[in-house]
Amino acid sequence: MNMHLADADRSFLLSELIGRKATINGKRVGKLSDIVVTEANKLPEAAYFLVSRPFGRKSLMVPWCRVGKIGEDSIALNIETVEPFEGEPKPGELCLRDHLLDKKVLDCDDDEVEVVYDIRLALRGGKLYATDVDCSRAAFLRRIGLGGIANFLEGIATRIKNDTIPWTYVQQLPEDMGRFRGAVKLNVLKEKLPDIHPADLADILEELNHDKRMAIFNELKTEHASDTLEEIEPRVQRELIAAITKERAAELIKDMTPAQAADVLAALPATDVDAILALIDTNDVGKIRRILEHHEDRIADYAASRFISFPGETSIQEVLAQYRLIAAAADVWQYIYVVDEHKKLLGILDLQDVLKAEPADTLADLMKTNIITLHVDDTVKDAGRLFDRYGFQAIPIVDADNVLLGVIPSRDVMDLKYHSI
Repeated sequence: MNMHLADADRSFLLSELIGRKATINGKRVGKLSDIVVTEANKLPEAAYFLVSRPFGRKSLMVPWCRVGKIGEDSIALNIETVEPFEGEPKPGELCLRDHLLDKKVLDCDDDEVEVVYDIRLALRGGKLYATDVDCSRAAFLRRIGLGGIANFLEGIATRIKNDTIPWTYVQQLPEDMGRFRGAVKLNVLKEKLPDIHPADLADILEELNHDKRMAIFNELKTEHASDTLEEIEPRVQRELIAAITKERAAELIKDMTPAQAADVLAALPATDVDAILALIDTNDVGKIRRILEHHEDRIADYAASRFISFPGETSIQEVLAQYRLIAAAADVWQYIYVVDEHKKLLGILDLQDVLKAEPADTLADLMKTNIITLHVDDTVKDAGRLFDRYGFQAIPIVDADNVLLGVIPSRDVMDLKYHSI
């Protein structure tokens, strides 16, 4: 029986639904990780609930017609067995959490960067719709980005009176959501460029085509351009530096610390590095070269082998009972790594997750499964980029089978950089 028709019209916030346990006949099978929607009508309509499952089991794609009552702490699934529903979203399908939440965009009114904080959903006539994009009050007049594309709002300045922007004001979403991570349309006032944070401007530049990217980058003053260049991914760094003169590149590199300069130069061919450094007449050149020597070292050679790991079925109570003793001998104590019997990495929790949890909860109930990892053959340079991008205190190192081999603390990578100076 489909319970939606029996329910009164209700509204939800996506953030409140994500992580809610999913049950079959009252038995927990996983937790809601995302909602897949279609845009056949004016409002996006829920098509599937994506349910993640513990211990490395396949996720479930449960059609909305098979989603039963949405309770305060659980979501009932009207299915008998899980096997027919195992799967993942297809390329091009719009996932509200994955594609929309926390996306940074350029505001063409104020030329600042804002984020999508939440999405409001409404249950109407047995169907679930995404009705509003929830932003802060400071974001009322700003454009918002959905699915990695800047989707522009037109004529809302006098219409938006609260913290939400109706979905009907949002432009059509792209068909292939999987190809984009935050692209924007070029509509930037030159005098406003200095107000955009380098990390946010880097996200924008990465998604523009070459001509638009260069049009913005060439308008930046040296300090802003240098800071932005540090934040950009290596592929785009190479393209930008190839498109400017060696003299301009040297000017930007001189404005960086030796460690920052080495990170940028490591993305370039050796001949370009030599040509740029030849134009820099400071003591930093030797420091930069010494740092570059370490960039190609295998990160696995620096890995810590003393870290904290438990099976997924371990309870929070058990973890806390053993934590103090284990942490005293660990090189990395801030994270709990969840592994199976073959030491394959299944998930991760930080210490705060553990301390806030209920004693009876298991690690599998709470672990994050979308894990940033380093491969055993990755380099120090690769590790440095991930630490700079995500700000983690440590990153796990795995092999081709996702077996956890070690953990690299961020301080060790920083030491490799700065002890070379």
